[in-house]
Amino acid sequence: MRSKPEGSYISYFSNLVKSNGGINLAQGIPGFQPPKKLIDILNDVSSTEVHQYAPGIGNLKLRALVEQYYGVSPDQLLMVQGATEGLSLVYTYLLKILGSDFGVLSFNPAYESYSQLPKIFGQQFVEFYLDENNSIDFDELGKTVERNRVKLIFISSPGNPYGKIWSRDEIDNILNLAEKHGVYIVFDSVYEELYFEYKPYIPIDRLNERLFIVSSFSKSLCITGWRIGYIIHHSTHCKGLRAVHDYIGLCAPSVLQEALALYLSQNGYGCDFMESFRENVKLSFNELSKGLLELGFHVPKIDGGCFVWAELPPKFDDGFEFASELYEQKRVAVIPGEHFSKSSTKWIRFNVARPVDEIRLAVTCLKEFF
Repeated sequence: MRSKPEGSYISYFSNLVKSNGGINLAQGIPGFQPPKKLIDILNDVSSTEVHQYAPGIGNLKLRALVEQYYGVSPDQLLMVQGATEGLSLVYTYLLKILGSDFGVLSFNPAYESYSQLPKIFGQQFVEFYLDENNSIDFDELGKTVERNRVKLIFISSPGNPYGKIWSRDEIDNILNLAEKHGVYIVFDSVYEELYFEYKPYIPIDRLNERLFIVSSFSKSLCITGWRIGYIIHHSTHCKGLRAVHDYIGLCAPSVLQEALALYLSQNGYGCDFMESFRENVKLSFNELSKGLLELGFHVPKIDGGCFVWAELPPKFDDGFEFASELYEQKRVAVIPGEHFSKSSTKWIRFNVARPVDEIRLAVTCLKEFF
């Protein structure tokens, strides 16, 4: 039995590729270049005087574009350093309101930040399992919230690692339950532009004091290294969130915000690029899913996001061993499911935000590995 790394499996397996080469289906890094027009604008902007601190609340032109896109007011938006800071910032802010003695819940399997933030700050993390139809038993959810003194629920749509898109009815029921039990909701929508059939419902129209929506441009424009995200929140949290942000993130990169604002204003908010990227991801998703099914994996219905969440064939019983041996033998990096759920030791997450030719090569490597 090989030793397992401490910390993030995503960083561990992705760093293997960065250090030793291979195909990186581990980290959610798009394998596509950002829009050329965006890079051209960045080159022009970089020679101007925008190299000092940006406003802490965000580039004013960029803020105006995001506000218009979602239909929110200036006191309901804060630009941050990517969605990861957004999640951490909201969590830190809520600690000030809630104290430290409360439970945090998310739906199994859960993205690493949802489980690791409670671990860092000393709260109990509760995994809630969907039923056999991948739906919520709301009576059981209410009992779980009460039993574990849950005061914060993380939800993502499309999800990561399992790309479920929650229906409007499901989201409304979660928000209603939250209001009944005095629970805060952090709604993670970073993959909102990556859907396969229907556009996800983002509950802007339900925005209230207990709902925070976190998103970013990282995935939709293939700029994960730019670290430009945002929090949409009720106006009552405006001063408090900004005060915490001043000491955690301060501001997102000024040059990159300026370039992004100009690009979005000149190119219809980047919608044409997003549509093209979405179609490429869908093509790669279909290609990998087909290959995995041929190898005996179980692939549940996935609505969006940039991952395939798949159960190993019966001859494998340990996802970490599978991922380790696959990289050692074929230089293909994937993520063991146990990173997202203690019950998912036979599951694997594959990043499909890669060119289809790379996905086909990965499928060939998988078939040789088998």
